[in-house]
Amino acid sequence: MPIYISSHGHQKIIEEYRWLLHTERPRITSEVSYAASLGDRSENSEYLYGKKRLREIDKRLYFLQKRLEDLEPVDPSKFTGTIVRFGAIVTIEDEEGQTQEWTILGEDEVDTDKRIISYVSPLGRALLGKNIGDAVVFETPKGRREVVVTGVRYPSAGS
Repeated sequence: MPIYISSHGHQKIIEEYRWLLHTERPRITSEVSYAASLGDRSENSEYLYGKKRLREIDKRLYFLQKRLEDLEPVDPSKFTGTIVRFGAIVTIEDEEGQTQEWTILGEDEVDTDKRIISYVSPLGRALLGKNIGDAVVFETPKGRREVVVTGVRYPSAGS
């Protein structure tokens, strides 16, 4: 089953993978080699930290490689209209009349400080397929909530 991600998010993961593989890992490997050349490794903190950092990098590289195999990039700027799809920037109004704007993207792109939620989150799932004026009910840790979709737009190419 594919895991959707925006084209921009996909590119960021590729860039992280390349940076770790071609820049960070060789740098740490060099540091570990130098630390190892200094002698006793059992009490050499630079050596021990470097080895730990290499394990972390290798673990992250493995994760990113597997993740990239499952990701399916989507370009939200190709969408138009008022139906909520992946990549939509959705304005909602809650029961108290407060409005919020959320962007619906992939799990790897979630950033609640920037108001980006995943399409598999409770609110993201509830919003998909809805139209302006539709009421949406979803579960939160504090209980059931209802909001109304008051706006839907999609990013323009390059944004």
